[in-house]
Amino acid sequence: MKISVIITSYNYEHYIKDAVESVLNQTFRDFELIIIDDCSTDNSAEIIKNFSDERIKFIQNDKNYGLKYSIQKALQSAQGEWIAFLESDDLWVPDTLEIRLKYAEKYSDVGIIFNDVEEFGDEGWLKAVKNNFTRTRKILNKLKFPKNIFYNINVHNLIMTFSSVMIKREYFENLNFNTPIDALLDWWIYIHISYHTKAFYIKEKLTKWRQHRQSYILRKKQPSFKLANIEAYLDVYKTNKLNITFLPFLIFSIFIMFLNRLKFYYVVIIRKIKDILHIKKRKSPLFDN
Repeated sequence: MKISVIITSYNYEHYIKDAVESVLNQTFRDFELIIIDDCSTDNSAEIIKNFSDERIKFIQNDKNYGLKYSIQKALQSAQGEWIAFLESDDLWVPDTLEIRLKYAEKYSDVGIIFNDVEEFGDEGWLKAVKNNFTRTRKILNKLKFPKNIFYNINVHNLIMTFSSVMIKREYFENLNFNTPIDALLDWWIYIHISYHTKAFYIKEKLTKWRQHRQSYILRKKQPSFKLANIEAYLDVYKTNKLNITFLPFLIFSIFIMFLNRLKFYYVVIIRKIKDILHIKKRKSPLFDN
């Protein structure tokens, strides 16, 4: 059973070498590594070209198209039965693919396999996201796998990072990639694919997820009023012509997301008021100017 590994790269010259090496050092050897550089302006492409492994396919975009374009382009070259993603600032432990494949062979009706992660990097960010990780693991530990997680990822993405997931290639055929938020493409994909298949969660920390201020999801500072997860559910609803019983679930999801957004902007407003009144604020990397 062959695996296609996809790494998308954009201006991560300080991390890309370690990411690629963590793939090439896997105990499972029957994979292809597709690296697609989204027109980086740093030294990333030159670092990638220095690798001389016949399993590597290197693709360079002629301009910066974004994540969803790059993923789709990489998938066109993929030959494996399974697609595994690794972000170019993250790492895998050496037996990541071997362990995932063991469960893929055990559960033939599973199309999504994902694992726990080890967080490392910027101490401030690690503190900021600690509660989120704890909450996610608590939810996952209550679920019995394999299971369909379509109705479990509506307001909280249980697959913590793209670097922790492996998906059967067949589920990408005819998949709508038109997410309203490029940085949340993974959540958009999980919602669409989980409607059609079961998932399995591996409790081992097979992925090392780097926390830092220049991660892809944080590069655009402006707030967005779009909800990629809700739009994904709407798209599934329309595409698969779900019956009216799906609507209460959708309304509930919208309501919870609206409350979460209100909580966020409440904190933003309080911090602005403190600025005006020259009141000292609590330090938080989440609201670092």
